[in-house]
Amino acid sequence: MEQHYKKEGKYSYFEDGEGTPIIILHGLMGGLSNFDGVANYFANKGYKIIIPDLPIYTQSLLRTNVKAFAKYVKDFITFKGLDSVILLGNSLGGHIALYHTKMYPEKVAGLVITGSSGLYESAMGDSYPKRGDYEYIKKKAEDVFYDPKVATPELVEEVYATVNDRMKLIKTLTIAKSAIRHNMAKDLPKMNVPTCIIWGRNDKVTPPEVANEFNRLLPNSTLYWIDKCGHAAMMEHPEEFNSVLEDWLTNVYQPIS
Repeated sequence: MEQHYKKEGKYSYFEDGEGTPIIILHGLMGGLSNFDGVANYFANKGYKIIIPDLPIYTQSLLRTNVKAFAKYVKDFITFKGLDSVILLGNSLGGHIALYHTKMYPEKVAGLVITGSSGLYESAMGDSYPKRGDYEYIKKKAEDVFYDPKVATPELVEEVYATVNDRMKLIKTLTIAKSAIRHNMAKDLPKMNVPTCIIWGRNDKVTPPEVANEFNRLLPNSTLYWIDKCGHAAMMEHPEEFNSVLEDWLTNVYQPIS
């Protein structure tokens, strides 16, 4: 991934491939590497894969919210000179993708959400990890996945470092409140963008009923399930995730002209 990582102006991002642009938005605790499997696969399938580093912990507190992140994505799309894109988001990234689509529908040709917040108020930290308690944080990280072994020691260390950084913790709680404030339930029925919903059937963070609700409220959506899978399907079952997404892109997806 490193050889395709770029820094231009205020933006840092991964970019690979040529073709239809897919912009991937990571979650609150998610890094760009969470999407290695997706990026490597679709960059060789006629898609330009772009994964921006979202300024989750670097913007001012006043701009640490879903709406401001959605505007950041819009500015990034403009910076890249793209007319319209497919947005793919996991967890908070899905919420940002949804809110961006509400605000700037002309920029979005298609939408892919997986384990997204935006409907379920507890998704952004109902019992946010206690500072300093390593075992509690380890358990929380493992609960994100169906197979706890996916939460590697490196991943747990990263989460542990984040919650023990006072300013990052404050910003995380600020984002959690923002996610609740920016509930999308009333907006979704007005959003006609073609939407692919990919969900882990064993997701404990955003449970299966959340996926059903997204599918019910979004008028142009298709819901796919991945078994034995938690909150981050693209990490836990990358091959199946890619297969599902490719099926949707090839057989279901029709961009709004």
